[in-house]
Amino acid sequence: MKKALVIIGLSILAVSCDKTAEVKEVKTAYIDTSVLMKEYTEAKDLEAKYKAQAEEKGRQLQAEINRFKQDAQNFQSQAQANGQQWAQQRGAELQKREQQLGYAQQQLSQQLQQESGVEMDSLVSGVKKFIKEYGKKNGYSYIYGTGDAATVLYAEDKYDITKEIIKALNDKYKAAPKTEEKPAVKEEAKK
Repeated sequence: MKKALVIIGLSILAVSCDKTAEVKEVKTAYIDTSVLMKEYTEAKDLEAKYKAQAEEKGRQLQAEINRFKQDAQNFQSQAQANGQQWAQQRGAELQKREQQLGYAQQQLSQQLQQESGVEMDSLVSGVKKFIKEYGKKNGYSYIYGTGDAATVLYAEDKYDITKEIIKALNDKYKAAPKTEEKPAVKEEAKK
């Protein structure tokens, strides 16, 4: 009886060992997302576009701020000569103007953030879609992301496909037809 149990046990062990040999290898990799966004040409172009817009709109606002500062300096030198009533009235006007300039700065900042945020969200969505397609095409079971929003605490360097993804994304971006808006932004930057 003991021999029969040993033979059955060995038979089960032999059958189960054969089944574990059939387990498919899981192909994984990771991408350093912070490096990806720094080196991806479309992301660089998007950043340059909004930096140029911020500088252009900022120059206009800065000119108004400079005029305000000059008026404030003039106010201080003329306050004693023109009397207290004039100083109170003119001081209130300058204070109101200062608030308006503060609101204008805040509004400009929010507008640029909102506009760039929409385009950046679209870019990130496109990158995620590209990585998903890349993973399927190249037989990956998992592709993890590291960087600023790390989802991987450790991975061997041999699994890093960041450079491959950057090259593939940049090649796709270069091959895509350019819209009219992008050359116009570059022409404005040259002026």
